[in-house]
Parts: sequence; structure tokens; C-alpha cells
Amino acid sequence: MQTKLIKIDADDPNKEDMREAAEIIRSGGLVAFPTETVYGLGANALDPEASKRIYAAKGRPSDNPLIVHICRFEELLSIAKEVPPQAEKLADAFWPGPLTMILPKADIVPRETTGGLDSVAVRFPSDRIAQVAIRMPNHPVALALIDESGCMIAAPSANTSGKPSPTEAGHVALDLDGKIPMILDGGPVGIGIESTIIDLTEKVPMILRPGYITKEMLEEVLGEEVRIDPGIIASDSTKKPKAPGMKYKHYAPKADLVLVEGEQEAVVAEINALVREKQAAGLKVGVVATDETESLYQADYVVTIGARSDEDAIARHLYKILREFDDWNVDAIYSESFSTPRIGQAIMNRLMKAAGHQVIHV
Repeated sequence: MQTKLIKIDADDPNKEDMREAAEIIRSGGLVAFPTETVYGLGANALDPEASKRIYAAKGRPSDNPLIVHICRFEELLSIAKEVPPQAEKLADAFWPGPLTMILPKADIVPRETTGGLDSVAVRFPSDRIAQVAIRMPNHPVALALIDESGCMIAAPSANTSGKPSPTEAGHVALDLDGKIPMILDGGPVGIGIESTIIDLTEKVPMILRPGYITKEMLEEVLGEEVRIDPGIIASDSTKKPKAPGMKYKHYAPKADLVLVEGEQEAVVAEINALVREKQAAGLKVGVVATDETESLYQADYVVTIGARSDEDAIARHLYKILREFDDWNVDAIYSESFSTPRIGQAIMNRLMKAAGHQVIHV
């Protein structure tokens, strides 16, 4: 299969190009497209065979549900069996935007899209509620594609399963060239990490994946407690996260990645010692640093992820940096930790998954 890469003006998408992409979606094909978070790999969410093609192209585990992307709130009413007041409040506050809500699934949504998974209902333990993940992206190309196709679009990240998520069209092409018909190149994304996922099927709302929309932001809108799934913030892998996708290794570069936590001076000393040890064994080593520490490291490749005071930049650069280390064929990577005040939990969640929970505390 030949993959067509089309450059799209995000502010003024070409109508002919969008019509061509929309026709691929309507006919059951796959189109990669930009969102404000990462690039997504889209297909008709209500077409079981199209959803299967997403899993095949990505090499994605079949029990890892897809997120359904919509372009207007009314579409939510057709794919969710129930829409609680909480969902309406959150949609008013954060849609379009980087928030995914888990709601009871309507029968119209095929199990191929939702990963075929059910969860126990709160009211009656014997009942099982099939769920659907839904979001409205805040990107003109994504919204135009959904609208033009006339389809709700199921879309995980547009990468080979397990690799760093794509934040540029070139990342998509590296992973999926020859596997999908079309890539819409809308330029680099704005946020750089995936949407926050909140489960509204429980008595107490629960965050299943941290992201740009934080626990504090959600609680302020809802006026009630929001819990965080302990499986996604554990410093080891002994706790099983509720969201199926979070049990798999994600975002990982080819080289072994290890995080080093502690006071700056101790972290720099530890990483430099580890680098020397690897280099003595003839290995090529990379380091993920910040603007403040970049000059303190001696490694084959030292890359700054941004200033610690600019956590948006850290999130935006994370996946690109991990992919750059792949391009340089490094054998080992050491990274500082990033416990920033607002979205540090989301950043560390991604890094922990990429590192396979390998952390050194100094």
C-alpha cells in the first residue's frame, strides 16, 4: 500500500484534501491526523472491520479500547447509554479539548471499538456495563475530518504500539508508511501528551490516565472529589491499572531508559557515573536534561527537554526527544525526573511507562 502524505494548513484546511480523507474514513479505511495532543490514527468508530484495521496497522493488543472522537456534543447522546450531569459539566468546561470521558456504551458502538471489555457496575455487582471512551479534540483538522466524513472517528495514537507517540507527521510516517492510505500533516502538535481520561461510570469519578486536564481542574468544575487510579501513579508495576491500555509498556525508545530521582547535584553525579560505566563498556549513551543542567553532563548525546519552569514545553518535547535517541542509535538513556507542579504527574506517568518502571533514587 502506498501512503499519501498531505500537507494541511491547520488554520484553513484544503476542502478537496479533506473530502478525500473523509471518503477514506467512510469507506472503512484509515487516516492519520493531528489533534492538539498527539497524532491519531482514525477510522469509522461504528464500523467493526475498520476498528480491526487500526489494531492490525498498529500491532495493538485487541483488549486496549479505542477513543471515539466527536465534533459536536449531540453525538455523545447517540453512543453513550447514559450521560450523567457530570459529563455535561465537563464537556461545557473542557470540550473541545484534551479530556476523554468513560461512559456506559450504547449498543450502536461495536465491541471491536471498545476492546470488548466490560466493567462491574456500582449499583448492582451482578450487572456489567460496557463502556465507551469519548472526546472532542481541539484541533481544526481533526474537527473538519470528523465533520466532513459524517462519522464518529475511533483514533488511538498513530504509531506502532509501544513506541513513543507521534507529535509530528514524520513520526507517523516512520511507523506506518505503507500500512495506511493517508497521513494529514498539520505540523507539530501543541500539547504533546495524550488526553486525560476520567471514568464517570463509578460512584466517584476516577482518573485512569493523567494529562493536561488535572485532578484539581476536574474537581473545581464538578464540585466533588475525583480519585486517581493507584495503578497509574505507583512507582512500581505491582498495582494493576484499571485502564487496559496502561498495563502495557508504552512510549518506549529502542534503548533501555532509566530515570534518576533526587536532589539535582546527586542526580547529576549519579547519571555521569552511570554514563562513564556504559561508555567504558563501549556503549553509546544519551541523557535527558533540562536547560538548567544540560552543561553538567558528559555523554554522547545530551538533550534538554526545556526549562523546569516551563512544564508545557517539557510535555511537548518528551516524545520527540525519545524518538531522536532512536535516530542516533544510542544503547542506553538516563533521564532526570520531572515532578513539576501542574502536569508533572502526567509527564512522569509517560516516562515511567517508557522506562518500564526502572527508577534509581539518589
